[in-house]
Amino acid sequence: MSGNTFGRVLRLTTFGESHGTGLGGILDGCPSGLPLSEADLQADLDLRKPGQGPTATKRKEADRVQILSGVFEGVTTGTPIAFYISNEDQRSRDYGNLAEIFRPGHADWGYFRKYGDVRDYRGGGRASGRETVARVAGGAIAKKLLAREGISVLAACVELGGIAVDPADIDMDGAPVRPYFAAADCAPPLWDSVVAKTRTAGDTLGGIVRIVARNVPAGLGEPVFDKLEAMLAHAIMSVGAVKGFEVGEGFGAAALRGSQNNDTILPGPGNRVEDACFSSNHAGGILGGISSGQDIVLRAAVKPIASIAQEQQTINKSGQAATVLIGGRHDLAAIPRIVPVLSAMTALTLADALLLQRRMDA
Repeated sequence: MSGNTFGRVLRLTTFGESHGTGLGGILDGCPSGLPLSEADLQADLDLRKPGQGPTATKRKEADRVQILSGVFEGVTTGTPIAFYISNEDQRSRDYGNLAEIFRPGHADWGYFRKYGDVRDYRGGGRASGRETVARVAGGAIAKKLLAREGISVLAACVELGGIAVDPADIDMDGAPVRPYFAAADCAPPLWDSVVAKTRTAGDTLGGIVRIVARNVPAGLGEPVFDKLEAMLAHAIMSVGAVKGFEVGEGFGAAALRGSQNNDTILPGPGNRVEDACFSSNHAGGILGGISSGQDIVLRAAVKPIASIAQEQQTINKSGQAATVLIGGRHDLAAIPRIVPVLSAMTALTLADALLLQRRMDA
């Protein structure tokens, strides 16, 4: 299996399966001298760990991280940073009936066609959402790198189960302390209701996550194949449950005229060109594949969790018709736990682009 490494200068390689001994990663390319501790990583890991909130699985994992290398006396050394998170509450027996069949909506069919019988069916193995724990740990380091430059990444849920937050009510700063990482105070009670009804029906929900990166300097990204939005799309779409991606106005731009979608450039203080500003941000902070200096604004569409508590039609590995009722412990929605994952992937992309630009400038 290839494709387990993300990034060009700041490179994260992850390993591990949902029901294996544990999961972890190696982050290569981090500069020396960055203050870093396990507590820095743990704060973000605690935001995505299972067992929290009304949509969460009943699986309980402490997700305690160990830094194995790359940090000495509280600062990074410039060598690869290795970290590890143990699995503690896996129940592989819940998946014994899934070895011979394909679960609708899951990666089973794709893995079978690519790898044949060689696959870890316990909880989805490498295809499990639990794989993202290593991304969050790596993203926490990327956020520390960005913070040195005054750059921050915020993420919030703006829609769950088809119930959306009014754009006028969005408050990204308050999302970390709200249930569901909701983008507005009015949303959680509405979502609680649809979650309760969906759980009774044995079904699951999808949603939309909004991500905003602030104080990103102009000039990040490459103008052709490695456009900044292309790298962000790669990062966000690499998360298993994500099925759609937008930058700025996104799909809404298709219904606008050019006169509506263009962001007028206005003179800044003293008419210095480097202080110019924009009247709007339909472009989402990226022009020509390069950051413009405005906030980078992204949206990710998250599909409903595929493991539903209803009998479904499928086939077995012999090609015969079969039915499946998926057991085990599963989230009712990827939201809210996917929110810190998407924040982490955005941070990894921006930190990588920043280090690449610094290298080019040097």
